[in-house]
Amino acid sequence: MAPAGSERVCKREVFEMKLKQIEEEVLHLPEDERAELARKLLLSLDEPSEHEIEEEWLAEAQRRARELDEGTVQPVPADEVRRKARRFLR
Repeated sequence: MAPAGSERVCKREVFEMKLKQIEEEVLHLPEDERAELARKLLLSLDEPSEHEIEEEWLAEAQRRARELDEGTVQPVPADEVRRKARRFLR
């Protein structure tokens, strides 16, 4: 049985081989298809992580709570929000 470390090296080599294969395939695509793939890949890098999303929602909830506590905004009853939403969606 191979040691765990050599298994990781083997998986890494397979990953690198697959990555190299993908790269070679992609480079043979027409320019417009490569551009579209590049755009999609770049957009995928800009997506926030689950942790970042949670942090942003927490900050938003804290901001809203602070505004309510300070009286800078007035709460809107849920039934009024639902009524307005239904009207908007018609």
